[in-house]
Amino acid sequence: MQDLTTGPVSRHLLRTTAMMLVGMVMQTLYVLVDLYWVGHLGTEAIAAAGVGGNLTFLVLAGSQALGVGTTSLIAQAVGRKDHDEAIHVYGQSQLLALSAGAMFLFVALLAQDAYVAGLTPDPVTAALAHDFLRWFVPAMALQFPIVALGAALRGTGRFSPGMVVHAGSVALNMILSPVFMFGWVGEPMGIAGAAMGTFVAVAVATLGLACYFLPRTAYLRFAAVQWTPDISRWRAILKIGIPAGAEFAFLAVYVMVVYAVTRPFGATAQAGFGIGMRVLQSGFLPVVALGFAVAPVAGQNFGAGKFDRVKATFADAARMAAGAMAVFFLVAHFSPEPLLRPFSDDPVVLATGATYLRVISWSFVASGITFVVSSLFQALGNSVPPLIAAATRTTITIGGLLAISTWAGFALEWIWWLSVGAIIVQLALNLWFLKREYRERLAV
Repeated sequence: MQDLTTGPVSRHLLRTTAMMLVGMVMQTLYVLVDLYWVGHLGTEAIAAAGVGGNLTFLVLAGSQALGVGTTSLIAQAVGRKDHDEAIHVYGQSQLLALSAGAMFLFVALLAQDAYVAGLTPDPVTAALAHDFLRWFVPAMALQFPIVALGAALRGTGRFSPGMVVHAGSVALNMILSPVFMFGWVGEPMGIAGAAMGTFVAVAVATLGLACYFLPRTAYLRFAAVQWTPDISRWRAILKIGIPAGAEFAFLAVYVMVVYAVTRPFGATAQAGFGIGMRVLQSGFLPVVALGFAVAPVAGQNFGAGKFDRVKATFADAARMAAGAMAVFFLVAHFSPEPLLRPFSDDPVVLATGATYLRVISWSFVASGITFVVSSLFQALGNSVPPLIAAATRTTITIGGLLAISTWAGFALEWIWWLSVGAIIVQLALNLWFLKREYRERLAV
């Protein structure tokens, strides 16, 4: 257990962000390497992987509903020095994670055909998407327990175990995916091999992370848990987590609507958007890692009643996020092509991806600060305000998109500009909510 209620706040943020960032860099390196190999299978394969990969946002929505609530409640218990409550929340989060993972697996397998048919532009892409999802869906089901395990450790201030296990699983994934895809050992599996590599790596990572809860000296131990469902704790976890998870669900809906609306533009346009999205996700790694750091640092200090340190956590993190995103803006806006070229040589794919990055880059700083605001609200146990802001953004984006897609001369670029405006509105709402939260709950 790491006490985050003493010492410089900025040092805690930088240390924990650095540890989280190592694992995330490894994850992004895998995503980019995987995209590189899939690119060798053709434009349809890239589009199919993008359609299948959209499920990641839905899984993030569900798993973050578990992870955010778990981290917040455990961090607050640690701040109060309530060890028994921290163990109890940890045990209940694992039961909830296993139940959610099983439910996702059942629903995803049931709805797979309709999902693929609604988003793919042609039969070839649809067939490849089915091949990819055959192993990708089980891999995503395992994300629920592994996210809950990592969230529990973060609540206690321990970031290194998750980083080590995550980095190891990503390295294994990077090795296995091309082996399965191209038949370096056994028969070639094509795009299904990429998903197979992910499934094996996630399964190994889940077992590896679980080992941190076995020693008798562990702050959170499997042996100390009462494995009986406590619905009141499930409600407490989900009350905090569902609004945070819903933000990712909104993003998943947005991406699926974009894929549906861009079907008339063909697989090349969808592939360009998919590659651009992967590059964007890579550039956002620093602020995502920072967000994961903000929640336990602010959560422990809130539980300890140190409200001045909670405010300092946000101020320092917001400055860090704005600086990191300003650098990414310069790269993505003025030189997007080198970021895209390793994954495709199709001129239409590259042009679509470059336009996407140039336009959407105007929202980077706003998005970075929004990540920090959402994480602070999660630490306070009140994730409803960011949910309202995210819902407003999604309503503006999807409502506007469905309207403009029927206009004469509709172009892809219109989607990206609409997204920029909606993100700025979201930030403005988040900052207004935060000002109110300071006045009502964090008065020193």
